[in-house]
Amino acid sequence: MPERITIIGSGPAGWTAAIYAARANLEPIVYEGAFTEDNRVKGTLPLGQLALTTEVENFPGFPSGDLSAYLDDSIDEKKRKYMAPHMKEGVSGPELMELMRQQATNFGARIETDDIVEVDLSVRPFRLKSLNGNEFESHAIIIATGARANYLGLESENRFKNMGVSACAVCDGAMPRYRGKPLVVIGGGDSAMEEATFLTKYASKVYIVHRRSEFRASKIMAERALANPKIEVKWNSVIDEVLGDETNGVTGVRIRSSVDSEKTEDLEVTGYFAAIGHTPNTDFLNGQLETNDKGYIKWTVSHRTNTSVDGVFAAGDVADDHYKQAITAAGSGCAAALDAEKWLTAQGIE
Repeated sequence: MPERITIIGSGPAGWTAAIYAARANLEPIVYEGAFTEDNRVKGTLPLGQLALTTEVENFPGFPSGDLSAYLDDSIDEKKRKYMAPHMKEGVSGPELMELMRQQATNFGARIETDDIVEVDLSVRPFRLKSLNGNEFESHAIIIATGARANYLGLESENRFKNMGVSACAVCDGAMPRYRGKPLVVIGGGDSAMEEATFLTKYASKVYIVHRRSEFRASKIMAERALANPKIEVKWNSVIDEVLGDETNGVTGVRIRSSVDSEKTEDLEVTGYFAAIGHTPNTDFLNGQLETNDKGYIKWTVSHRTNTSVDGVFAAGDVADDHYKQAITAAGSGCAAALDAEKWLTAQGIE
């Protein structure tokens, strides 16, 4: 018997879609991802990108304070005992995702800790295959697999993720470790200009490290950054190593000249922001859905989550190449569930 609705992904978009679909008695099945080394390296483990962050200060309803009792009471005891202690500085990314997961479970969502590796969108119902070899059919699909941040791939960069290394200034820039401190942004496009300019609200100084002698960014964005007295550009430079220790996290970066490899310089910074783009997690689709020029799934109906294949919906950062925030992902997860419910009803599938 085909599933009525399958949700692929487990970040804010996936869990919100699961909550709404479960409350509509659609008995959704959620493929949250698998605990594999490949997923760890790519940053696509279960619970999504938010599970890789520390404090979340900008998700409504979670001001700073002691949520320990609430977490103990709300999350399954078997999972709660393995979670990190609550830090009383708002809600952490893993905590927020576990709360969403538990809420979806409470309403009857079924969860598979497995990856969908193949889909066939040319047949009805759709056919899906998982990493563990599970093959099944589904009338509707919500894709909420997110987008992974691009990093340089340095070992030291990976070591200090969530200890000063970030790929989201809007998410993390206001945190105490960055306030009044020097920071560095890597990149030369519009995203790097936006990140650097945003960070000047909090930082004492922002370095932009760019491998070329001019930015790829649009002229207006580049001029805005260059005119900011808090921004200093390190032209013709690449990151050689992220410096730091386990106690303090990031304490600096070593940059190397891209025109003279013998020339290096150490910059004292407490934060490192990669602004070299994101890659939407759509490999398993094998080009069966229409995407934009950046590879993000296209929403084909205005103000709806429909995709180019009838019965397939997209939510969160896999389709959103603009906002990339937890709250906007959750909102589109809600919309995708409602859109899918309406579509199933129109098809006479109950």
